[in-house]
Amino acid sequence: MHPTLLCVVRGCVVPCVSYPLYWRYQLSNSHFFVMFSYPYLRVIAAFVGVAAVIALFSYTALALRQADQWNTGPTTISVSGTGEVFARPDIATFTFAVRAEADEPADAQTQSATALNAIIAFLEEEGVEQRDIRTLSYSLNPRYDFVREVCPAGSFCPPGERVLAGYEVRQSVEVKVRTTQAAGTLIAGVGARGATDVSGVQFTIDDEEALKAQARQHAIDNAKANAETLAHSLGVRIVRMTSFWEEEQYTPIPFARSGFDMAVSEEGTVAPRMPAGEDTVTVEVHVVFEVR
Repeated sequence: MHPTLLCVVRGCVVPCVSYPLYWRYQLSNSHFFVMFSYPYLRVIAAFVGVAAVIALFSYTALALRQADQWNTGPTTISVSGTGEVFARPDIATFTFAVRAEADEPADAQTQSATALNAIIAFLEEEGVEQRDIRTLSYSLNPRYDFVREVCPAGSFCPPGERVLAGYEVRQSVEVKVRTTQAAGTLIAGVGARGATDVSGVQFTIDDEEALKAQARQHAIDNAKANAETLAHSLGVRIVRMTSFWEEEQYTPIPFARSGFDMAVSEEGTVAPRMPAGEDTVTVEVHVVFEVR
C-alpha cells in the first residue's frame, strides 16, 4: 500500500493527487464561471467583446486617416526677393496761389484774374502746356476787422464789434513741369507776377509702371536664386510655383524750400536751383515653391 501524500491548501489538508480537483472546485464556484454558466450571459459577453473590437478598429482607422490628411499636402518652401530700380525724375510739380483784396467782390475778382492770366501766359510762353495747368481751388470770402472803441481809464468800455473791411479772392493752381531743369525759373517767374504761397514742389517719374516692371523682374530673379540656394541646402528639387504676391514702394522726392540754391533770371528775379536727385522704385515679392 502506497502512502498518500498530503498537501495543505488554503488551510485545508487534502491529498496531493486531489489538488487539481480542488482548484477545479474553487474555479467552478467563482463568479466568472457562474456568469458563463448561463447561455444568455455568454451571448451578451460575446456582443460586448465584438463591439469593443469594432470600436478599437474604428478609432485606429480614424487616427490613421487624420494622420494621412495632415501629411498629404505638398512640401513647400517660401522665399522672398527684392528688386530696386533707380531713375532720375522727369516731372516736377508745384502749386501757387493768387490773392486779391478789394472793397467790392467784383474788384477783388478782377485783380485776381488779371494776375492769374499774366502768370498763365508766362507759363505757356515757357513751354508749359495747358493740360499741365489746373485749378485746385477758388474762393471769394468777406474780410472783417474787429473794431473796439477807445475808452477813458476807469470807465465802462463796451465790447468791440466786427466790421466788414472788404472781400478777398484766393485761387490756387497746380503746375506740372515736364522739363525739370526749368522748375526754378518758372517758380521765380510766377512769383514776380503776383503769385503767393508757392509750395508743394515735388519731383516724380511720369511712367512709373515701366520702372515697377523692371523692379518686379529683378525681385523675381532674386527670389528664384534664393529658392535654388535653399533647395540645394535642403537636398530637395523645386517642382513648381504654388503662390505669389508682391509689395511695392515708390518714394517721390519732395523738395525743401530751405535747400534752394539761387540764380538770377533774365528778368532780374532770383530763381532757385532745384536738383532733382534720384528716385527709387522698390518691389518685394514672396513666392512659395513645391519641392520634392
